[in-house]
Formats: sequence, C-alpha cells, structure tokens
Amino acid sequence: MNDPLIPSDLLKKSDKILFIAHLALGDYTYLQNCFQAFARAYPHLKLHLWVDEVRRTSDASQWPHLKKNVLYDWLDACDFIDKVYKQNYSPELFEASIGEAREEHYPIVVSLGTLRPHFYANLARRISPDGFVVGLKKPMRLSGLPHYFTYRKLDAALDPDVADRSAAPHISDVHAEWFRLLANVDIPPRERIPFVHIPERYVDGAKARLHEWGFDKRCGKLVFINPFAKTRKRCWPVERVAELITTMRAQPEWRDACFIVNAVPQEVERVKTLLAERQLDRTELFSANENFFQLPAMLAQCDLIVSVETAVMHLANAVGVPVVALMRQKTPEWAPVDKANSTVITAHQRRDWVKAIPVQDVMHALA
Repeated sequence: MNDPLIPSDLLKKSDKILFIAHLALGDYTYLQNCFQAFARAYPHLKLHLWVDEVRRTSDASQWPHLKKNVLYDWLDACDFIDKVYKQNYSPELFEASIGEAREEHYPIVVSLGTLRPHFYANLARRISPDGFVVGLKKPMRLSGLPHYFTYRKLDAALDPDVADRSAAPHISDVHAEWFRLLANVDIPPRERIPFVHIPERYVDGAKARLHEWGFDKRCGKLVFINPFAKTRKRCWPVERVAELITTMRAQPEWRDACFIVNAVPQEVERVKTLLAERQLDRTELFSANENFFQLPAMLAQCDLIVSVETAVMHLANAVGVPVVALMRQKTPEWAPVDKANSTVITAHQRRDWVKAIPVQDVMHALA
C-alpha cells in the first residue's frame, strides 16, 4: 500500500479534519459514501464539512432561496459529519465563516472544489494557516501559470481526473480514487451505491399523501416522472410528460398505472394547468417544498421512476427503485451507478439537449 497524500502519522494524531466542497444534491449523493468510509476508517477524527455556495451574492433578495438549500436537510441528519459550514451565501457571511473555521485550528484541510480549484486552494490555506492543506490541481499548463503561486500554498495536490479515463470511469470511481490517494480509504464498487436514511415521519407523510390521492389502493403500478433540472439543457418538456402518460396508458401493462409528476416550486402552477387541460386521470402533482426527505420518501413508494439527469435519478438508486434516466451524451460519468436497476436513454446527437429525446425512446426502454 502506497503512502497516502495526508501523512499517516498526522491522520493518527489529529482530532478533526475539514473537507471543503461545492455540493449539489447529486454531488453529495456519491460523496456521502466516501465521507462515511473515511469516518469508519478514522473514527477518532471529527469530520467537518464546508459547503461552499458558488452563487454567493450581495443581492439580499437572493438570500432566502440560497439559505434554504435542501441539501442542508440531508446533512443535518447525517451522523458521521460533526459540523457543517453552510452560512456563506453572502460575502459577509463567507468572511464570518472563515473566521469561525480559523478558530478551530484544523490540523488537516482538504479541498474537493473542482470549479476554480485555485480559489479553494487559497480558501483552504486561509482557514488553516499552519495546518496540512490538500487541494485539487490539474497538471500545470500555460493557462494555469497565473495560479502557480496559489497552488504553492498546498502541502499536497490531487489530480481531479486521477481515475483511469480509458476505462470511462463513473463519478463514484473518481471520488473513490480521491479518497484512496488521500488517506488509503478503500471503497469497493458495492459500497459506492448511493444510500439515504429516511426519517420515519417522512415515510408516513408520503403514505398519507398517497392515501389522499387514492393511490394507496391502486390496481396498477405507481410511476414517478421528473422532467425538471437546474438547467434547460437537462429538462424535458412537460408536454412530453403528458404524452408519455397517455402513451403508457395505451399499453396493457400500464393501463391501470397511477402517475406522480414532480415539479420544482417555480413550475408548479404551469404543470398544474397543463395536467388539468389534458384531463389526465390518476395523475397528481408533487413538489418537495418543505424538506428534502419528502422527495426520497415519495420515490421509495414508487414502482418506476422516469427522470432527467438530476439528483432524482441518483436518489432512485438510493431507494432501490428502477429508474429510466434521460440524459445528454456529454455526461456519461454521471449516469446512475446501479446498472441493475437503471436504464439510460441518451439523446441521439452529442449536441442535443435532453428535450430531443422522444416519447417513443422511453416506450422502447419500457418494452
């Protein structure tokens, strides 16, 4: 076994470690396994996590939205992360959080920031002036020379693309390799499948919602469809969702199916109007607008999930429900990792957005 980037004696004698990362739900869905494996390998180390907000702004009107990041609900329920820095969505709060973190005197800080890694290398050193600091750094090219002195602040550097690219690695393979190199933490493939522990009250809430809709006594299967992602490139038209439901109902296997259409809060009214216009029976609108766990709790009740490339398709793996994922060709490393429970449909052309995927492709996958 090779020596880890973080010296073994430092790992043994330290009492805590800080990881820095900018995290969306999908990122954490896979990194959670790595943090858990690290915590098991080094149970004496308190694991702290800095969740950086890449949309940080001085615009106060944006703060309520940024403050209510559903990822924090998940992190707050995590029993192997002892502290989370999440108040950094404004420049003032960012500086205050740095001051708070400096008071911890972290002996080890690891930056996993893939966007602007030089920025996070500098942040890690600001937080821990005298500690051991590791950060991501791609092999130096001419374009990276302006950041040369920033990267010199690192005690050790990790190539973000360290996994064997010839083998077309999944993002979970990349993350696992990071932690192997950082601290000799071994994460075998079977331990890279996402997981989520859903508090019982949210399971009960999902079942109560199904009862309200009359879906608890259904004769057919329960299908969850999510057409929304953060960017338009990854969204599927809501009109296509209605077409899919109608087409599925024409097949004997899906004739008695009940459908749940997921919508982000800002799209709820538009989706509600369209569903009413199409007069789709046994079809209900869903939005997890109170807590993150509302989403996986509802997903776990379903028999099939159809989703664009966003956290929903990864959470489908976490709750063990078969998923049909609609994806672009450009991001194969982000396909759902549980191949036994996942069917991936990609747009035909590399330049195509997800909206280019026709209903017929989905029906073919369901056949």
